[in-house]
Amino acid sequence: MKKKNNIYTLSYFKKRLKDSGYTVWGIFNKYSDSDPRYWTVLVNPTVDSVYITCFLNKEELWGSPEFELNDGGKSFQKNLTIQTSSMEIIIDFLIDKGIVPDTSIYCENT
Repeated sequence: MKKKNNIYTLSYFKKRLKDSGYTVWGIFNKYSDSDPRYWTVLVNPTVDSVYITCFLNKEELWGSPEFELNDGGKSFQKNLTIQTSSMEIIIDFLIDKGIVPDTSIYCENT
């Protein structure tokens, strides 16, 4: 059974980003069992529009989750991948690249 507070759990990942001030839209979470992609979200739509895709078991079974970040090459190299089990690493990376946590400038999705 999966713990709800794992970084690769979609609800946990979204909550941590939203609690940090980001706007987060769930895009897709129904990848096939043979696909290492687990889910995809969109962070700060309309201005930054960063897609983050979680990969599980991409390189090895039960390895650390990997997160592919893609903003079309606007703020960082295309399809950048970060392997981590820490939300702080993801949040710090976004802030360092100028992806600011300010929901007031983004359209909201319920």
